[in-house]
Formats: sequence, C-alpha cells, structure tokens
Amino acid sequence: MEVFGGFMMMLTILGFFLTVIWFILPFVIFNIKGRVERTLVLLEEMDKRLVAIEATLKAREATTVHEQPIPAAEVAAPEE
Repeated sequence: MEVFGGFMMMLTILGFFLTVIWFILPFVIFNIKGRVERTLVLLEEMDKRLVAIEATLKAREATTVHEQPIPAAEVAAPEE
C-alpha cells in the first residue's frame, strides 16, 4: 500500500507541474506571436526602404554614366 501512496504522490506532483505549464504556455505563445508579427512588419518596412535606396542608387549611376563624356582622344587612339 505504501508503494501505491508514493506513486499517487508522484502523479500529484507531476500533475501540478503540468497544470502550471498548461496555464503559462498560452501567454508565452501569444507573446512570441506578437513579437514575430512586429518583426515581420519591421522587416517589410526595411525591405521597402532598401528597394527605394537601390532605385535611387541606380538612377544616380545611370545619370553619372550618361553625364561623363568619353574624351575624343581615347576613342580615336586607345592606349596599348
């Protein structure tokens, strides 16, 4: 009978820990979900800013390439 009482005590302690975890787990999951959603929004904003910066740099590169004429001496006689 003593073995049965010890077994029931172990099950009671295990059940207590599982109950505590069962009550805490939803708060942990929803907290992680909120952080992931906020991170996703920040990542999308960063991606939009990077696209805008890339477009600006490409536009600047295109205008600087077209603005710098090639000297006629280099076109007529390239260096060997």
